[in-house]
Amino acid sequence: MLYKTITKSDFEHLIDFILEQNEIIAPRKVGEKPDGTPIHQFLPIEAFSEMDLDYSKTEYSAKTYFLPFRENLSTWSFGDGGWKQDIQYRQKPRAIIGLHACDIHALLKLDKVMLKGPFPSPYYKARRENTVIIGMDHEPCGSGFCASLGTDILTHGFDLFLTDIGDRYFVAVDSDRGFRILSQVPLAEVTDEDRRRYVRARAAISEKQTIKVHTRNLPTLLDLTFNSAVWEKWGSKCLSCGACAMVCPTCYCYGVKERVCMDLASASKVKQLHSCNLVDFAEVAGGHNFRPTREHRLKYRYYHQHRGFAEAYDEPMCVGCNRCGDTCLAGINPPDVIADLEQENP
Repeated sequence: MLYKTITKSDFEHLIDFILEQNEIIAPRKVGEKPDGTPIHQFLPIEAFSEMDLDYSKTEYSAKTYFLPFRENLSTWSFGDGGWKQDIQYRQKPRAIIGLHACDIHALLKLDKVMLKGPFPSPYYKARRENTVIIGMDHEPCGSGFCASLGTDILTHGFDLFLTDIGDRYFVAVDSDRGFRILSQVPLAEVTDEDRRRYVRARAAISEKQTIKVHTRNLPTLLDLTFNSAVWEKWGSKCLSCGACAMVCPTCYCYGVKERVCMDLASASKVKQLHSCNLVDFAEVAGGHNFRPTREHRLKYRYYHQHRGFAEAYDEPMCVGCNRCGDTCLAGINPPDVIADLEQENP
């Protein structure tokens, strides 16, 4: 890892340089909640002033720029006794600015599924390879528990990662691409005082992590509580709306449908994100549903996040952002569910 420092004014110049040749996605304030809390989303920007890097958490994660909710995998046109297929991958370069550590961890987890499995996704690969990731340290968000999962810090998975140390940023460089971009503005070598400022900044952030969730033995705990009444308690609240999966930065389950135009001149194969909380998720031909109740569907969402994924990839799928808890209209919150399981098996 290479470390440099950059002044905040030069960072603004860096963004202007990137904007000259690339699309930039960054956190933007789009409104306020009734209590005055700002609402942010990752959206395209055209100027540095449109960004709000001092944000807590976006409503949706940056996953939508790598795994869109709906996308055409291929299209066909028929005629003259034959047919033609069209498949397109993203090639236009872009940068996503201001990603927090937990959201970058989420991309690393998606990489394991989408890039390193037996059938890599060329659609995801094209978007990932053509996207510069510039991350940003931040104050802990109110409901997140990323420190409990170790996703509040990073060692890789980005091009540049910035930590505010007062009048400048402490910059970790993790790729040749990141170094080439950073070299477009004046840099400074890291001094002993910069190192002390960085350590103090990180310590201050860690001290503000207030929500603690016991996750080290969670896979075993889930095995022991498979038939627990806790699932009925929380499952009875679930609305089966699927909002949790839509805002989750790591949920990747999807369905594929083929659509044929009425004139039979064209067709398309469409991929759409799905959710294990939806009623028809485990329904098969003949109408049998392997997870017919809300209780079963909610339980298996937790098992996939903290048991199945951990068995396959040696880490939980969850990054602790708690967007699912924030968006749930029924008030289902992972720290509360896990705490109930622990109390049943102290």
